[in-house]
Amino acid sequence: MAPTASTFGLGTTSKPTCSNLAGKFNLEGGSHSHQAANATQGLPKGGAKPDTQTFRKKQTGNPILVEKTEVGKFERGGQPKQPVPKRDEKPIHGLVSDKNFIVANAVENILAAPKLASQQDKDYLKKKSYGAVPKYLTKIRNEIEDEYNLVREMQIEEQNDRDRQKFLMPEAERQELIAALKKKWEALNKQFQEKTHYVMPLDTVGKKARMDGLTKEMDQIESDIKKLQKNYIFVDTTQPSSMW
Repeated sequence: MAPTASTFGLGTTSKPTCSNLAGKFNLEGGSHSHQAANATQGLPKGGAKPDTQTFRKKQTGNPILVEKTEVGKFERGGQPKQPVPKRDEKPIHGLVSDKNFIVANAVENILAAPKLASQQDKDYLKKKSYGAVPKYLTKIRNEIEDEYNLVREMQIEEQNDRDRQKFLMPEAERQELIAALKKKWEALNKQFQEKTHYVMPLDTVGKKARMDGLTKEMDQIESDIKKLQKNYIFVDTTQPSSMW
């Protein structure tokens, strides 16, 4: 059983299910197995007395030092500095040199051999890759061209799909549509003539709406017949169908 993480009832000998901190299966009877020793009542009587064998003994608190003979003398590396002159030592005065330092310096520089450059500057104009297009630019250009080709192929395929959805109407179908439209126009014209003689005058909204509907439908059929009378009629299946 998973622990409940509850602290309820931990100070007694009972074991309610909500105090399952140790994840035990058997929760009945006895004291808590997860309770620490002396957790609630403290140490037993006389348990707080000091131990008589753990007192400080003689020469147990002094540190053990290294023998003086084993300690080596500290030596600083490098050339030592010149000692400071003593107070009774006097500097030598009146020293004069016959050397002409200007002439000696000029002669020394004239006769000196020229210094060779330890590392000559690189001539980047003589590199093998000078003037060539870097490889990363070539890679990027190829990737861009591949993307353009993919988009172009998709556009061509889409255009071909649209072209396949448009086709030339056969002549027989065109003549059949014209005949059907003329037949429908004649039926509507008959209704219009009947309503003109028997419904007049148009004194109600319903009569006027029916006459307007017949007129608009006949006009639409006449417009469709004019379109179908052209030599070439192309059908676009992508456009939504229109109703009279």
